[in-house]
Amino acid sequence: MWINPEDVLLASALWITERANPYFILQKRKGHGDGGGGLAGLLVGTMDVVLDSSARVAPYRILYQTPDSLVYWIIAHGTSRKEITEHWEWLEHNLLQTLSIFENENDITTFVKGKVQGIIAEYNKNQEFKEDDDTDKFKEAIAKFRKLFGMPEEEKLVNYYSCSYWKGKVPRQGWLYLSINHVCFYSYLLGKEAKLVVRWADITQLDKSATLLLPEVIRVSTRARHHLFSVFLNINETFQLAEQLANIAMRQLLDNKGFEQDRSLPKLKRKSPQKVSALKRDLDARAKSERYRALFRLPKDEKLDGHTDCTLWTPFNKRHILGQMFVSTNYICFNGKEETVCSLIIPLREVTIVEKADSSNVLPSPLSISTKNRMTFLFANLKDRDFLVQRISDFLQQTTSKIYLEREPTGSLTSSDDEVSSQLGSLLSCSPPRSSLGSDGERQFNLNDSSVPTATQALMTMYRRRSPEEFNPKLAKEFLKEQAWKNHLTEYGQGVCMYRTEKTKDLVLQGIPENMRGELWLLFSGAINEMVTHPGYYEDLVEKSMGQYNLATEEIERDLHRSLPEHPAFQNEMGIAALRRVLTAYAFRNPNIGYCQAMNIVTSVLLLYAKEEEAFWLLVALCERMLPDYYNTRVVGALVDQGVFEELAREYVPQLYDCMQDLGVISTISLSWFLTLFLSVMPFESAVVVVDCFFYEGIKVIFQLALSVLHANIHQLLGCKDDGEAMTVLGRYLDSVTNKDSTLPPIPHLHSLLTDNGEPHPEVDIFKLVRSSYEKFGSIRADVIEQMRFKQRLRVIQTIEDTTKRNVVRTIVTETPFGIDELEELFVLFKTEHLTSCYWGGGTNLSERHDPSLPYLEQYRINVEQFRGLFVLLFPWANEAHSDPLAARFFRLLDHNGDALINFREFISGLSVLCYGDLTDKLKILYKMHVLPDVSTDEPDSAFEATQYFFEDITPETSMGNMKYSYNIHYLIAIKLQTSDYRHYLKIWNQDSKSNPESTKNLPKLNQGQFIELCKTLYSMFSEDLAEQELYHATATVTSLLLEMGEVGKMFCCPGPRSQDHEDRDRDREGCPPPDRPTADCSEDQSSPKEAGTLSSAAAMLTSDDETKDDTSVSSYSVLSAGSHELDDNKLQCEDIADDTVLVRSHGSLPHSTSIDKDWAITFEQFLASVLTEHALVQYFEKPVDMLARITNAKNMRKVGRTSLSFSDYEISLSA
Repeated sequence: MWINPEDVLLASALWITERANPYFILQKRKGHGDGGGGLAGLLVGTMDVVLDSSARVAPYRILYQTPDSLVYWIIAHGTSRKEITEHWEWLEHNLLQTLSIFENENDITTFVKGKVQGIIAEYNKNQEFKEDDDTDKFKEAIAKFRKLFGMPEEEKLVNYYSCSYWKGKVPRQGWLYLSINHVCFYSYLLGKEAKLVVRWADITQLDKSATLLLPEVIRVSTRARHHLFSVFLNINETFQLAEQLANIAMRQLLDNKGFEQDRSLPKLKRKSPQKVSALKRDLDARAKSERYRALFRLPKDEKLDGHTDCTLWTPFNKRHILGQMFVSTNYICFNGKEETVCSLIIPLREVTIVEKADSSNVLPSPLSISTKNRMTFLFANLKDRDFLVQRISDFLQQTTSKIYLEREPTGSLTSSDDEVSSQLGSLLSCSPPRSSLGSDGERQFNLNDSSVPTATQALMTMYRRRSPEEFNPKLAKEFLKEQAWKNHLTEYGQGVCMYRTEKTKDLVLQGIPENMRGELWLLFSGAINEMVTHPGYYEDLVEKSMGQYNLATEEIERDLHRSLPEHPAFQNEMGIAALRRVLTAYAFRNPNIGYCQAMNIVTSVLLLYAKEEEAFWLLVALCERMLPDYYNTRVVGALVDQGVFEELAREYVPQLYDCMQDLGVISTISLSWFLTLFLSVMPFESAVVVVDCFFYEGIKVIFQLALSVLHANIHQLLGCKDDGEAMTVLGRYLDSVTNKDSTLPPIPHLHSLLTDNGEPHPEVDIFKLVRSSYEKFGSIRADVIEQMRFKQRLRVIQTIEDTTKRNVVRTIVTETPFGIDELEELFVLFKTEHLTSCYWGGGTNLSERHDPSLPYLEQYRINVEQFRGLFVLLFPWANEAHSDPLAARFFRLLDHNGDALINFREFISGLSVLCYGDLTDKLKILYKMHVLPDVSTDEPDSAFEATQYFFEDITPETSMGNMKYSYNIHYLIAIKLQTSDYRHYLKIWNQDSKSNPESTKNLPKLNQGQFIELCKTLYSMFSEDLAEQELYHATATVTSLLLEMGEVGKMFCCPGPRSQDHEDRDRDREGCPPPDRPTADCSEDQSSPKEAGTLSSAAAMLTSDDETKDDTSVSSYSVLSAGSHELDDNKLQCEDIADDTVLVRSHGSLPHSTSIDKDWAITFEQFLASVLTEHALVQYFEKPVDMLARITNAKNMRKVGRTSLSFSDYEISLSA
């Protein structure tokens, strides 16, 4: 391509001149191409790879130089000799003579530069050139990546890094390329080239480790082997990016959420590193936003705009705290440098004033932010205060616009703080909007039948029972707790904008008062933010979901009465109806999760302490942010955290870990503990304290508590002999956990009712247990848990994929002659084809082709484009030149439900017939493919419409002519049979016909147009076979035989004889010549029948074997045209016939015309009997198929860089 002229000092260094004239020089890079350049070329090639030279991508260039100058200018470079030669010839024809006119060398140089720049500008204009964010250097890397690994344009490169790949004990220095779907490595050292391509979706383990020899190594593991990479300039950046890309791949396997680039990122700054791509910046921004959302419990769609160091004035202790300010679209947040010192969340919807205060030596660059609840926050030491204020102002303006738009349909968006305090006595300053207020200040809505009461407040307040004698020290202690919390909120702020400090944490660990629990859960979980920003959302969901029935609602109804049945709130219709509404609304909000067992237990507890809408948003926060992937159909999140718990147990209680692993207890206990947050295994009044801590600190509380339970029972567990005994020990301990401060009446605990009658465990105070967990295991950090989760997520999802494969194979192994190993390999290829199409486009929606909620056999499905790729590689009838039409026909036959997708079972059913079926089954498949209506002719909406042809009743003509056809078949077979070997096939066919008379006789007849397509298919199938000529001759004989049968059959099917006058009149009406004057003829001297002209006679008779056996210079047979016939003109084309086939005019007596004969037809019995007459055809269809060899070949075909296919974890062998 042409490039802006750049000066070159040494023109001959590392380059070989191939062409030259007085002004231009065409050069090739040493070490490129077949010539190589000897040792110097090997060294140059190695240097280009190691140093990431652009010459590796563009090994050809054109230089410009005036005769008397020592300075050269590069004006073009090319990736191939063809491209650079075109530029060279253009220069010779258009510029060379013009330059000789100039007298001044400076004028020549100016003219050449201007001309080249003009060409570039014109090209960009014609190509609608659009500037992107990637630098020129990175574009070169993209070109290298696509060229080296055969990747299409759809495969996006994220970044590339210099490193060493350990192949055996020898390191190979090269470049690691990380793209959206693949990790690739390339090395070239002294003529030896090494390539590696691994798909992210196939990685089972990705970790960073250190050894004595290699201080820092990234290990990439697949099911097949391990790959080690070392000597990185920045190994932490590389590993973090690799983790992120692997996570994207796992997410795609889990729930079809593929990667979509964020186009709203700001433009790249000029001072940014040259190698940073737009995708890399996008992924970095995503990672920062994820950490930001997790730290402050913000909604999933919140994007971090930036962060800066600053100080925050804290009025409660009169100090300036050093930390970081985070600014996003809807929030301003602060987090102290020291953990748990102070954190702050300020929703922009609450902000009223943002102003710059006067700077001083004590308080440089201060910024003051005021909120609706009369709180003022003072930040200082801001580096770029003006820019920060401008960004906050922009976001405030957007927030104001959103509030204005939402206020139109919903009325008042938020109540003032005074209103909230007077009407609701709420602790929250940003209460959700109220559409209408009842007498008690609660929103009234009745979304189900009027006979069913609707809960308008937390169920606990409606069912709290206190007797006079119950006013005891417990109530006094509860009152003191409430006062402590109120004092704290007065001092540290109320609502979302409160200062969250170590003192807040201490109050949570001491227990949240019953009256304040629901509101503080909303606050600490971040659910309040989503509820306030989505007014009316829950009511709309309930209205839409009530009365709807699906699998989720059925499961909800089944579990409603199993949700805390011991609590009086769920022993009547009011509590049950509220639980039904919340669970059903969430199932409709998130159909990917729908409903999962254990959600009912958690939701029922939420309803006890929060109103319906609040409980709904708490459930949203729980399922979608705080416990990700816990409640899907495969509880992946819980399995991931189970693996994390095992790692933590190995680290913190190593003496117990081996024993627990041998007993298999950890996997048993962790699921029930994590899924229900201990609600199902602890007494209720104790478990809600765990929920208090969970909403404040997240999942680390659950891990800490679980480790504390194991540690407290370490000696008893070490003495257990089986898992049952260990479970009994743990069950007794958890039953004994009590909350002595609870003011609730004792509620029977179901788990305790199921334990044996042994001696009860001494009581354990829940607050002491929680404190102990913080003291012993409080060092567990949230970021470490996330790192462990990533590692376990790879393992869990790949285990699920392996389980899916085994279940699929186990299901269909009895239905097919394939072995287990063959089926597993075929499933991998089938899944790989599906994933490849997902990466690079497949024509249908990803969610339609892969739905993890479906049964195992239907989770992966492919469309016709992917099927064509597998057809060429695996099916014995395929060949490269003519496979597409046959593959399309076969796909339509396999697509039973007509959704344009086939699953693995349908795929295997077709492949097994072609590989292991008997002759009759294979011919029946071939026949059915052509009886289906042609898509180009009838254009059915789906293959389902086509399959209806197989269920039509047999026509009267068929039943009337069966006896004549049978006589005709046996008569013709008797003529053609030469050996007794065919009697065996006839016997099998007769037995099959008797045992299953409908299997063949119910098949529709094959008309003349379909018969021609069948002939085309046969010739295309044989075009690359070793016995090609013999098969062509046999096909010609069978075609001749079937033509005679069809013509003879017309005599029996037609209602009566027709006179010659009638035939002539019909022929004249159709515009057809008489039978002895064909309109066109295919010449006998044509070298290839593929170049033959039109064959006008639709029923051209074929010369028999006896008539032509003396002719040795040409084929012994003539054949009906196997080419395509023009259906619009009702003409037949003479194409795709064997190279030695001769088409002759028919001199027979049977009548025929140039149009498709609608009365002409053959049956499957006739087709089968005709094929049996030719030994070559019988041998072809009976030929055994080596499936393992085909599978191996399919893998190898993927290795050599076919852009339409990709296979994971392969290496191209080293080339000298």
